Amino acid sequence: MLKCDLHVHSTFSRDGESRVEDILRRAEQVGLDAIAITDHDTVEGSRYARQCTSSVLVIPGIEVSTRQGHIIVLGIDMSLPPRRDVMETISKARELGGLVILPHPYHMWRHGVARKLKGSIRAVDAVEAFNSRYIVGTANRKAALMARRYQKPCVGGSDAHHARFVGFGVTYIDAEPSVASILSAIREGKTFAGCRMTPLRTYTRQSLRSIIRRVRRRVRS
Repeated sequence: MLKCDLHVHSTFSRDGESRVEDILRRAEQVGLDAIAITDHDTVEGSRYARQCTSSVLVIPGIEVSTRQGHIIVLGIDMSLPPRRDVMETISKARELGGLVILPHPYHMWRHGVARKLKGSIRAVDAVEAFNSRYIVGTANRKAALMARRYQKPCVGGSDAHHARFVGFGVTYIDAEPSVASILSAIREGKTFAGCRMTPLRTYTRQSLRSIIRRVRRRVRS
């Protein structure tokens, strides 16, 4: 079984706090076999990570901001346009051969698509049933329940915005250590996921910073 973190942000994200090199170093330290750098609306972090020397396999990835919320796409090396309809974005991702994951689908403040579009779980390949950045576990439990109801594979991710939290959310995958094998195994449901919570003080601090950034952008515009 491979130990993977499928949801990590670097400084290529507007709210990422750690360099790609530090993320990969941390992934090695905590014993990960693979990691997906899923920066917001850009593949540049993922692309850069694959050029770095590391014992950890880097899976191409991106977290796309759609009109209804966020989706993660793995296995593609090009950015998808943000702020489009989620179903349109999923369709485009599939055309490119991407694997589509619904991250934090029921989180109230973090762009959970499933709260706005009930049919979204049917449209994706897997559901992030464990996300380490929840204050309480209710939304994780609901995501896992709905994934089982619709027979979707469950995956986990740290959603780390700082390197020290890489590996807090993991997906164990029965696959060979290659991108193609990992993506195929996720589609086939050869996964199980788990996590531990990001400390509340860290989550709160990062959330406040994100709110301040959004307010500043609106003031400038």
